[in-house]
Amino acid sequence: MNTILTSGHLVVLQDSFAEKLLDLLKEALAADAVIPYLGPGLLGFNSAETPVPHSPEAVAAALNTRAPAPSKIRTNMWSVAQFIEQRRHRRTLQAWMAEIFAAPAAPTLLHAWLAKLPLSLIIDSWYDGAMRAALAEAGRTDVVEIQGVTRANEFGDIWTKTYDLAGSELEPGSVAKTVLYTPHGSVRPAANFLVADSDYVEVLTEIDIQTPIPDVVKERRTNRGFFFVGCRFNDQMLRTFARQIMKRSEGPRCTIMDAQTLTRNEARFLAASGITVIDMPVSEAVARLVGSGSAADGGQDQHGGRL
Repeated sequence: MNTILTSGHLVVLQDSFAEKLLDLLKEALAADAVIPYLGPGLLGFNSAETPVPHSPEAVAAALNTRAPAPSKIRTNMWSVAQFIEQRRHRRTLQAWMAEIFAAPAAPTLLHAWLAKLPLSLIIDSWYDGAMRAALAEAGRTDVVEIQGVTRANEFGDIWTKTYDLAGSELEPGSVAKTVLYTPHGSVRPAANFLVADSDYVEVLTEIDIQTPIPDVVKERRTNRGFFFVGCRFNDQMLRTFARQIMKRSEGPRCTIMDAQTLTRNEARFLAASGITVIDMPVSEAVARLVGSGSAADGGQDQHGGRL
């Protein structure tokens, strides 16, 4: 079966239709027409054993080894982090998160490929810093990273901080050819983490009116689509951030996911957001994207249209 249409009009592509969309997506990325939105699952592409956690549940488990949380919240990263912050102080939580993500996460093949493309905007929704490392390894000097920061450590109306790839903090509003936006923070260069429930109270209050989202992100998404890889949307927090970051974007939108593992809420979110599911293993999809062969027939889809 090539195409599946489920209730709520969720489109799932398999086999040759999925391959065709990947070919079109490759062209769109090279043309800076699509924004990559990277999730923690991408780290597992290199190896099943990763130097840092590659899911919220794995972070929760790592935090639990340091301060066991009540069983009813033990698998929820945001709640476990909040439990630690309330009982051990914010500095302890930040120090433990820095420890958990201290080991360098080697960029995957996809990270390295994306780092060489003339992309205006890359979204990295995890804490590991692999995309940042890939851009540095590619010798890029035309990149700034805008990281979400917790209000717990700040005074005033501060939602983000901006850095260059050398780790120096830049003036707010600094932009470059490529903007790497890490909305939940990153271990490098300054161990900024939005992770506890309290970190998100004000962010989620304001995000519907887009206040925490940098102006450059809002500007650069308007005439582009989104490509989600390594992402799951099985938590309301994750769905809310993705929805607000891609708000008012032009499209198209697609994701690489195993359609058989989708939760009901994920399927509803993907359908409502107009995100097409490319149903194939990430390793297979990435190999097709970064392969040297060009997309077939000039980027036309099976109906003669374009991505």
